[in-house]
Amino acid sequence: MLLREATAADLPGISAVRLAVRENATTPAELDRRGITNESVAASFLANSRGWVALESGAIVGFSIADRADCSIFALFVLPGYEGRGLGSRLLDLAVDWLWESGADRVWLTTDPRTRAAGFYDRRAWVAVGSEGNGEQRYELARPRQGEVKR
Repeated sequence: MLLREATAADLPGISAVRLAVRENATTPAELDRRGITNESVAASFLANSRGWVALESGAIVGFSIADRADCSIFALFVLPGYEGRGLGSRLLDLAVDWLWESGADRVWLTTDPRTRAAGFYDRRAWVAVGSEGNGEQRYELARPRQGEVKR
């Protein structure tokens, strides 16, 4: 499995993964309504975001995207057939490490509290700090202190 930084050329594959997931499923129309398009994500890569992709035989099977402007994990998704292999953890680590390197002291994300993703973040020491207006749970992770073991 190859992991590397994402580019705008990867966005069709990233979109395919995003639309193929079982939990937190969405449609192209819903993403468009929220302003999440290949064009907007490509523009974010030129500004304050960075993404990573996991490839197998040249095909994107997972991705993560972090936003340093608001110190968040914007997205983390893995194709259903690749779940449970540690790929999500590796992609999350790349995103979180980049946010730490970018100066973040605390990072955050949201997810539906009824999904397996919530347990995934709980097991990685993310702290549930409240609900968002859309019903999603907000999780936060503080930067490890000097000498502390990371995640």
